[in-house]
Amino acid sequence: MSVPADEPGNPAHAIFERFLRAGECREVLGCFGELCQQLGLQGSGLQLYHGLKAALNYWSAKALWSKLDKKAGHKDYDQGTACASTKCLVVGAGPCGLRVAIELALLGARVVLLEKRDSFSRNNVLHLWPFTIHDLRALGAKKFYGRFCTGTLDHISIRQLQLILLKVALLLGVEVHINVQFKGLVPPAGKVGGQGGWRAVLQPSSSPLSHYEFDVLISAGGGKFVPEGFKRKETRGKLAIGITTNFINRHSRAEVEVAEISGVARIYNQKFFQNLYNKTGIDLENIVYYKDDTHYFVMTAKKQSLLKKGVILQDKADIESLLSPENVNRDALLSYAKEAANFSTNYRLPVLEFALNHRDLPDVDMFDFTCMTRSENAALVREHNGARLLLGLVGDCLVEPFWPLGTGVARGFLAAFDAAWMVRRWAAGTPPLEVLAERESIYQHLSQTSPDNTNKNISQYSINPATRYPNINLQAIKASQVRDLYLVGMVEVDDKRKSDNRLSTAVSGDAYEELLSWCQASTAGYHGVAVTDLTTSWTSGLALCALIHRFRPDLVDFDSMDAQDPIQTHQMMLDVAEQELGIQPVLSSAEMATMAEPDRLGLITYLSQFYEAFKTSPEVEEVSKKPLSPRGTRGAILFLSKLQKSWNLTHKRAQDGTQKDVEAKRSRRDAELDTGLDGDILDSAREPPQTAPTDPGQPPARGESSDACYFCGRRVYILERASAEGHFFHRGCFQCWRCGATLRLGDYAFNEEDGHFYCSLHYPNPPGMDLRQDEPLALPDGDAAAARLPSDAGSPCVSPKEGVPGPPQPPPAAPQPGGEPGAAEDAEDAGDMEEQELLAQPGGDAKEEEGPRAEPQGAAEEGEESGGRRKIVLTPLEKLKLSTLNLTSEAEPEPPPKPARLRLQAAPEALPALWQGQSTWEKKEEMAVEEALEESDSEEEEEEEEEEEGTDLGIMADLCLDLGEEEKYPTWKRTLTRRAREAQMKRFCKAQAIQRRLEEIEVTFRELEQQGIKLEKLLRDEGGIPADQKTQWMNQLLYLVQKKNSLMSEESDLMIAVQELKLEEQQWQLDQKLRCYMNREESLKTPEERMAEQEILVQLLDVVNKRNVLIHIQEEKRLSELQA
Repeated sequence: MSVPADEPGNPAHAIFERFLRAGECREVLGCFGELCQQLGLQGSGLQLYHGLKAALNYWSAKALWSKLDKKAGHKDYDQGTACASTKCLVVGAGPCGLRVAIELALLGARVVLLEKRDSFSRNNVLHLWPFTIHDLRALGAKKFYGRFCTGTLDHISIRQLQLILLKVALLLGVEVHINVQFKGLVPPAGKVGGQGGWRAVLQPSSSPLSHYEFDVLISAGGGKFVPEGFKRKETRGKLAIGITTNFINRHSRAEVEVAEISGVARIYNQKFFQNLYNKTGIDLENIVYYKDDTHYFVMTAKKQSLLKKGVILQDKADIESLLSPENVNRDALLSYAKEAANFSTNYRLPVLEFALNHRDLPDVDMFDFTCMTRSENAALVREHNGARLLLGLVGDCLVEPFWPLGTGVARGFLAAFDAAWMVRRWAAGTPPLEVLAERESIYQHLSQTSPDNTNKNISQYSINPATRYPNINLQAIKASQVRDLYLVGMVEVDDKRKSDNRLSTAVSGDAYEELLSWCQASTAGYHGVAVTDLTTSWTSGLALCALIHRFRPDLVDFDSMDAQDPIQTHQMMLDVAEQELGIQPVLSSAEMATMAEPDRLGLITYLSQFYEAFKTSPEVEEVSKKPLSPRGTRGAILFLSKLQKSWNLTHKRAQDGTQKDVEAKRSRRDAELDTGLDGDILDSAREPPQTAPTDPGQPPARGESSDACYFCGRRVYILERASAEGHFFHRGCFQCWRCGATLRLGDYAFNEEDGHFYCSLHYPNPPGMDLRQDEPLALPDGDAAAARLPSDAGSPCVSPKEGVPGPPQPPPAAPQPGGEPGAAEDAEDAGDMEEQELLAQPGGDAKEEEGPRAEPQGAAEEGEESGGRRKIVLTPLEKLKLSTLNLTSEAEPEPPPKPARLRLQAAPEALPALWQGQSTWEKKEEMAVEEALEESDSEEEEEEEEEEEGTDLGIMADLCLDLGEEEKYPTWKRTLTRRAREAQMKRFCKAQAIQRRLEEIEVTFRELEQQGIKLEKLLRDEGGIPADQKTQWMNQLLYLVQKKNSLMSEESDLMIAVQELKLEEQQWQLDQKLRCYMNREESLKTPEERMAEQEILVQLLDVVNKRNVLIHIQEEKRLSELQA
């Protein structure tokens, strides 16, 4: 029997235990060197590992060796001989550099790793995908860090992750050198006697590694360091400023009880951020909060907010100068970060004290992620004097991650596995071009990887890409396509950026003549229509009518058109095209009826949209007798237009229904109906609307000039022109009249009474607005959907999407526990606290002492008297099934669950109902991931029981369960908690990806607009310009219009996804409220609480119906596009 580690007779055991628990980089390296010296071990690689294993055979060490042996025994490593003759240099000891070094060591290569620093100081927390958790467990992560992913935790600080990987790398024989910086490559001078190889230029130059010769270089040095020969490309969005901050975590009970925020984004939860701004002046796009060694917050702040709060001293155009230390008030930044952290956690964290960084300063950082870069290729080969060097990239120098997506470490690990596989193929003698072609084929998949589209059997993951990427084609790129990645001789460094040809206006053919010919062919045979040009031939409106009738005869009765009223005819056609075809107007009906020469460009632009939507070959037109649907380029815009129309209709119906129910306002309603108004009742607390630019008694006037912006009055050129509700404007001017938020087509509200556009949060709705029971359910915007539940300032489970702030409710509600003083003084303040409470809800599991309070009596009586709604009575099982109903379409399956130690055999009877909304294959995929995580978890369970007897309060509270409920429903509770976190994270990541792409599209729009304005000015110039030159400019302008139309379609697709997110968020909020009531015993509920529960069920049914309608319409859109 081995002697205990703490006995003096076994100093090596004690050193090894210190090594396992070491918390600093230098301490780890010092302990390991001392251990090797104590045991008399030298050398590197797996030989060193086997020596350690033989010398340390007591129980704690043997448990670790067992894990590492199992890992090393995988067939891909060929028992550590696959790369036995390969020498590798890895640059950078970040998580990705260490991870690839471990894989190369397992393959049997000699691995030297360089790190320019001597400490791991990054407290920032990384989100982990299920496969990364499984992978780290397989490397023995919990032996080094006992709190690793305990319970429902799915994140870890960068510093802790580096320490874990560093220890594993050292045990496997990786040579780690700190305070050594890589500066470049030294090619071999010649091969004398078959010797000589590539070396590195290092700082300090006296480093003995300067003589180390290697044939593989893996760079993991970060985004700012990329070896010579690699080209970078950049994606640019709107200005994006991130702030990270870390506070000391003392693991007290008060800290433990504050739930994490997996992510909340403005794009689907506007009210929370509006409340934050109203209370503090802080304006954010998103915020995330994780608990680990520290309380970690990361957020995206708006520049104007930073300027107003004094964080940024002066506004500057150059981003680097804007965020330079000289232009940042450090104290104001600390105050800004602390205030945002306090508000987002509902002021429940104790006194926040900043953690210190490696400079002993408060760990708060502000950074720019406006531009994201990535390498155009993942690998290349250099040859000089007959010596070949394989170079590969991993981590940020391969692809800079977009931090809100939480993809950095996951995709970094995937790239590390891919790089190791490439080295294995290289060592096996595969021809270099084939190695490069296969690596680039794999690299194509990296930026699109997510838990949704990688293999679900994570226990089978290895360096072989086929185990991770389903249906991957390793020959997608041929060897002949990567010849430029094989560099012979010296590399010339090109400091000039590669030009971006996306916006090139070099077009072939005569687009103008092609458009004219198509219009002539499409309108041929119609009485009274003779298209000879793109100006005067269209003034009567009959030509446009004929064009629409040719492809959609069901929309237009051509024979009934009156050529004597061209303005009315054009107006009808503009409306039909916009509402039924998704084609936005470019000119007003009056301008099309007069068609002066300056409007010729607008008409050409407008007709080009029809051409793109309906161009087909003559044979297809003859065969097809069915009305044609717009192609994919217009389908999304059409779908979004219909959603907007349905949204507006719902608001009008809701307003009408409210007026009929409110007796006190009946006289005013009658007066408004007499004057032809829609009857919007504005909140008395709102300031009176300004005079609308249009006559409120008439429908939106489309006779106004399309050249003048509806908002600012300045000139609107064709490429920068957008339209909604018959008004034309600059895209940048399309903002909410109340808060100035940027609006997009398909996500706005228009008040015909005052002529203003609003965001969904600030649309002037009457308090308590709701749909009448006898009205068919339409599909309004998620945020603007009316709330049926009366204001419930006293409940910790009130949805933040309860409509716009209204006047105070009659009885004051009880103040929020732990909330800001005076937070329930009015309904808006109550909404603030409600929002924060919901964000702080641990997966919807509230403790009984924090259960829902009584509803205001006045509101309850009003609900009883309404009489228009049928009471819905459901059993608890039916309630649970409804609240967790899965309406995800088959085209977008739910992601695999994040890890949790789940014991399904102990599930209560309610759990099967939770899964009844899921298909069989979805259940199998989820179970596959859970079983893989359980397998790795169960192997450690006995050890965990010994190691975690003294587990602090923090680990227990991460389950978000009170003891009584945990004893009653442990598995059910933990499952719901985990799934709530999953859903929140998925929603957040999807929202951030959408937001980023929308910003990139906006930047591209601006580039298009600048080019379009120049061309339009040239074309409108009456000077003596040759006709062929004008034709060329016209073709270029049409090309830009085509690019704009394509971007508009993509933007519309993204906005449809936004609508989905809003409905998902709304359902989640209602689900949390419902669970608060369900957690209480039925006998303890007051009549007001029972009524409130019924109201929530009504709202939940409404949201479920809307999601169902959305999926149904999307399916119709997909089928119509397939038929087109």
